[in-house]
Amino acid sequence: MDENNHIIIVGGGLAGLTSAIHLSKNGFPVTVIDKNKYPRHKVCGEYISNEVLPYLDWLGINPEVLHPTKIREIIFSTGTGKIIHGNLPLGGFGISRFAFDHYLFQKAVSQNCKVVEETVTEIDFSNDEFLVTLSNNEILKSKIVIGAFGKRSNLDQKMHRDFIVKKSPWLAVKGHYKGNFPDETVGLHNFKGGYCGVSKVENDTINICYLADFETFKQYKNLDEYQKNVVYKNPVLKAVFENATAIFEKPLTISQISFDKKKCVENRVLMVGDTAGLIHPLCGNGMAMAIHSAKIVSESVTKYLKQESLSRESLEKEYHKSWNSHFSKRLKMGRFLGKLLQQQRLSEILIRVFVWFPALLPMMIRQTHGELLTTPQ
Repeated sequence: MDENNHIIIVGGGLAGLTSAIHLSKNGFPVTVIDKNKYPRHKVCGEYISNEVLPYLDWLGINPEVLHPTKIREIIFSTGTGKIIHGNLPLGGFGISRFAFDHYLFQKAVSQNCKVVEETVTEIDFSNDEFLVTLSNNEILKSKIVIGAFGKRSNLDQKMHRDFIVKKSPWLAVKGHYKGNFPDETVGLHNFKGGYCGVSKVENDTINICYLADFETFKQYKNLDEYQKNVVYKNPVLKAVFENATAIFEKPLTISQISFDKKKCVENRVLMVGDTAGLIHPLCGNGMAMAIHSAKIVSESVTKYLKQESLSRESLEKEYHKSWNSHFSKRLKMGRFLGKLLQQQRLSEILIRVFVWFPALLPMMIRQTHGELLTTPQ
């Protein structure tokens, strides 16, 4: 294998697999390393903005084959159940990570990407190359490593990333349900110490995913007790849960979710998706951002590998600049909205403002969403 052009991607989620498909389409040998098998469920809001559709089409990815739910409207409610409706400027679609990640995995394999089911224990850089150590003690070499290992990983600790040493108060919970919920709508609902997203995915399935303040959550014995005593205080959410039947034996959970700033390049590794920066779920655009970040990193890596005159420093600088130009304002707005709506009185005031000036809601949505992606040249 030509180590000069071989690319290793650590993590096989949306950002990792999309990067693999893009780079293999450009003729580079790619190895994706992920510790889990496909298909698998992941904690996620499972809504994708239509802004990524032109790029997916260029990659030969057609979400329509998975029969996603088309989403055009947003409903937002405060903790007391006050509601405002709005249109999503570009619209989007609901699709489960179980189905979509598996589809991307199959696409990557069909393009001769190598997918290794192992855990990466170390990523070392020296003499202008990476040594990637796996849990079976195998060591892979590469000139480029892309980090797509998600919201939180042991690798973050090994790499001494700043955010990993700070305690985060957030716990995320996700489940699939059967019940009555409008197909074209994504719901974002506030409750004391948290937020909940509700929308349809394929097969008439409802995805419910919420973010909870751990300090509030730990006062209760289990998820069921917490939901009934805290989440159900929002009458809109109470109605959603009480009219839905769980498909999962038990919900999926993930703790210590951090919305602190992250660097998109660390230890010479190019970070993508949640590994580079996690947008608040209130903004509902994490999946589209993960896909978009794969486009940015793939374009930067392609330029670097095809132009020998470019230095690694130039690659990192260009990627950092492009990543910030597309995402820094969105992430900042997400953090601002998260803090604002964490305060019950302020969220009620915000809803009143939206009621008085309904045009403000789509304006706010545009602050956390992008334009239709252009296709690579």
